[in-house]
Amino acid sequence: MSKSAELAALIRDRAGAEAPEYGLILGSGLGHLAATVDGVAIPYSDLPGFPHAGVSGHVPQLVIGQLEGRRVAVFGGRAHYYESGRADVMRLPLEVLKALGCQRLILTNAAGSLRADLPPGSLMLLSDHIAFAGTNPLIGEASEARFVPMTDSHDVEIRAGLKAAAEAEGVDLPEGVYCWFSGPSFETPAEIRAAKVLGADAVGMSTVPEIILGRFLGLRCAAVSVVTNMGAGLSDESISHEHTKAMAPLGAAKLEKVLRRFLRG
Repeated sequence: MSKSAELAALIRDRAGAEAPEYGLILGSGLGHLAATVDGVAIPYSDLPGFPHAGVSGHVPQLVIGQLEGRRVAVFGGRAHYYESGRADVMRLPLEVLKALGCQRLILTNAAGSLRADLPPGSLMLLSDHIAFAGTNPLIGEASEARFVPMTDSHDVEIRAGLKAAAEAEGVDLPEGVYCWFSGPSFETPAEIRAAKVLGADAVGMSTVPEIILGRFLGLRCAAVSVVTNMGAGLSDESISHEHTKAMAPLGAAKLEKVLRRFLRG
């Protein structure tokens, strides 16, 4: 039995056999959403091989249960490439999600904006991404499944559902391109200018490896950014992780409304 199958069996023993309809990976400011799920919380420390998220503002546990009438699996914290130098650090959790029978993955993150019409507190639905970090979570994968087409990496149907939910809640949810930088240092003003030239609308340090892994595993994926700051050189604000944590709740409250409406269908 594979590692993911073993962990899926362990999780079913605790949380029941019903497959989650959606997997949710929560970024900064949304961790409290996991606590509202009517179900079972399993610490990552109880799941051998799961990463222990080392970033404050993230709660490393998997919560499985009902949220707005839907069966969900909520990852309360993600591990980042910059913590270990491993782009595939979230591979096992996503393999377990797939082994549980889940087919859809929604990711959230905190991001820096490159657009004046996306100030801090705004949301952006990812229409596409740029893997500017220059690495890939499938490096080392031996099978030819590693050659994953990424044309449809951000699922059109899920995006349409999220936009409809946002409209119903009166929340602006423009689409844009997310550019992944490795972190943990923030981008320089020159890097922000380069990202704008490449066509990016926001920058961040996560999500893209998980989208690539999700598509490799056959999951349908979508992602939403919470804008916490303007990119370096685009405003006078001081950019820091503390600033990110302080600003994340502004957009996270909007995103929570959108996610809840989306799940209610």
